[in-house]
Amino acid sequence: MISRASTTAVSLIASLGLSSALCAQQPNPPTLHEILERLEANLHRYDARVPSLYCDEHVVSSRVEPGERDQNTTTDSIFRLKRRPGPAYTTTLAESREIQQVDGKPAASQQMDGPTMLTGVFEGGLAVVSLNQASCMNYQLQRISTNRPAQPYIVRFETVLTPQNSAGCLLQENSKGRAFIDPASIEITHLEITTPRHIIIKGSAFTAPMIGKRDLTVDYSSVLLGGETFWMPSTITMRSVSGVGTFHMNAWSFHATYRNYHKLEVTSRILPGSQTTAP
Repeated sequence: MISRASTTAVSLIASLGLSSALCAQQPNPPTLHEILERLEANLHRYDARVPSLYCDEHVVSSRVEPGERDQNTTTDSIFRLKRRPGPAYTTTLAESREIQQVDGKPAASQQMDGPTMLTGVFEGGLAVVSLNQASCMNYQLQRISTNRPAQPYIVRFETVLTPQNSAGCLLQENSKGRAFIDPASIEITHLEITTPRHIIIKGSAFTAPMIGKRDLTVDYSSVLLGGETFWMPSTITMRSVSGVGTFHMNAWSFHATYRNYHKLEVTSRILPGSQTTAP
C-alpha cells in the first residue's frame, strides 16, 4: 500500500523528470551570426528564383505644406517586378507600374508626383539585414526569451558609413532601425528604418536641398508564386518631415498596400497552317 505522502513524492519526482526532459529538448536560440547566415541564404534564393510578377498596388499619399490646403491622392496601379539579364550572367529585378486610376478616375499620366515615392524595396529591402551588409551596419540581436518560442527574433541595426565601404552599402544615409524575423522560416516579416537627416528634395545650382526626417516601415507576407513561397511586401508606409518644430514644416507620406500577387507569364499558341494569316 502506498501512502499519500509516498504518492506525492512519486508525483514530484515524475514532474521534475518531465521538466528536465523538456528543458533538454528545447534547442538553444540562434546566435546573431547564425540568423544573418540564414537571412543571407534566403536572400540568395530570392534573388535566384523569384519570378517576374505583378500585383495590385493601392497608394494613399498626402502632402501638408504651410499656407496650402492638404493634398490627398489615391492611386491604383498594376505593379510589376521583372527579371532582366545583366552583364556577366547577372540578373536585376526592375520595378515598374502602370497607373490605372487616380482618385477613382482614369489616369491621365503615368507620373506619380511628390518626394514620397520609394523604389528598390522589392529588390533591396530584404538585404538590409544580411551578411552582405555587415561591413555597413552595426547589428545587435535583441535578447531572445526561451519561454516564448513563437516570439519573433528582433535585430537592431545602425549604419556605419565610411569612405571605404559606402559604395557597397544599400543605405547611403545614416540610418537605424529594426527587423522582425519569423523564427520558423528566418524570413523578415517587418522592417523599420529611420533616417534623421534624409534628402527629401535634391538641391540645384540655385536652391539648397530639403532635408528632414524619414520613417519607413515594410510588412512582408508569404506569397505562393509558381509553386514556391516567397516573402513579398504587403504594406509599405513612409513619412518624410522637414522643418520640424517650425512654422515652415512640410510633411509628405504614403501608405501602399500590395495584394493579388501573380507570376508574370507569357503564353503563346501555335495555329494550324490553315488558320495562319499572311502579314
